[in-house]
Amino acid sequence: MSPTYRQPGVVLTDHRFTVPLDHDDPEGERIELYAREAVAGDKAGENLPWLLYLQGGPGFGANRFSGKQAWLGRALEEYRVLLLDQRGTGASTPANRQTLPLRGGPAAQADYLAHFRADAIVRDCEAIRPRLTGGAPWTVLGQSFGGFCTVRYLSTAPEGLSAALITGGLPSLSAHADDVYRAAYPRIERKVAAHYDRYPQDVERARRIAEHLLAHEPVVLPGGYRLTVEAFQSLGILLGGSEGSHRLHYLLEDAFVTTPEGPALSDAFLEEAQAQLSYAGHPLYALMHELIYTRQGRPTAWSAERVRAEFPQFDAAKALAGDGPVLFTGESVHPWMFESDPALRPLRETADLLAARADWAPLYDSDRLAANEVPVAAAVYHEDMYVDTAHALETARAIRGLRTWVTDEFEHDGLRAGGPRVLDRLLALVRDEV
Repeated sequence: MSPTYRQPGVVLTDHRFTVPLDHDDPEGERIELYAREAVAGDKAGENLPWLLYLQGGPGFGANRFSGKQAWLGRALEEYRVLLLDQRGTGASTPANRQTLPLRGGPAAQADYLAHFRADAIVRDCEAIRPRLTGGAPWTVLGQSFGGFCTVRYLSTAPEGLSAALITGGLPSLSAHADDVYRAAYPRIERKVAAHYDRYPQDVERARRIAEHLLAHEPVVLPGGYRLTVEAFQSLGILLGGSEGSHRLHYLLEDAFVTTPEGPALSDAFLEEAQAQLSYAGHPLYALMHELIYTRQGRPTAWSAERVRAEFPQFDAAKALAGDGPVLFTGESVHPWMFESDPALRPLRETADLLAARADWAPLYDSDRLAANEVPVAAAVYHEDMYVDTAHALETARAIRGLRTWVTDEFEHDGLRAGGPRVLDRLLALVRDEV
């Protein structure tokens, strides 16, 4: 019997399922998936349609809501919601530095993680859907990487969907990781320029921090993370969120304290930087991130690191040698992270093997998407730092019947920041009400 409990206005039920590690080998090894069912307290006994939520990432478990937070309250007005921890995340057979050695050495770990892409996640969804819905299709809501999974769903199992809602998650159907990052670095540079326009005092603050780090490397954060200049620059990942520019500003403004030995980075700054930079809670993001952009026959080969060399303006040392601003980065994974982060260090060789792998099956079926019959709506955020707008709109045009809502009202986290309004708009689009 699945345990059921209550939060304000919500009845929650825990579900656990076993599915094949490799869906092409159904009699082989099995792994456990966890999902949390949520239903409005006054509708708990009703026969409601299901909405499956696929979290962004890769590597993050589903949101742990308290009551009817964010978009969930709107969804519970008419749906029974399933918050799925995708394989390897949350409580679904977590994959991290502690558990992966159970697989064996780096080669065995890489082979294991090759089964953790969007194709396997969608097959997991189709394996558990009949157990919950009795075989009826459900609506899927995919945020960011969850949207990538949704496009895979439309490519391979559209019969399982009554509708598809995508927020900030329309992938390119043809771009290699190199193409993704060549589009990303100029976009990130524009985000940094906008931040410095808003907070011009941060130009000098960032330069001062970078100079300090170059003179005092390695600076070790409270949890053991090695704060290099490149790691400091990667705090720019904050700029992709609705409040990110303000959060980055507040982080920079009190970075230094005066000590008997002279100026030093404050404990408060180091603690906050540790919280932002550590992958301890989501190591699969670092291991699998570039693999969401794989193309058959081509390795990713640490794409973000290679492509960054094409944009010398991101070299902090060169910026400090002149009078230019230190540019932040974000939404990219680099080999040095597997040296800096204690949560990733034991997985460096595994990451190298995944980056060198080239035998990836295609994720999307362009012909099937062109013949799509599932109602689909997608929120596309103008100047989304994480997902290229041009790539997203190209894909939107390639999926038959997909309706877009292109807006600059929200950043990539619009589903969290905009909550009910974003979900309302997408539901109205798939129901042809606007």
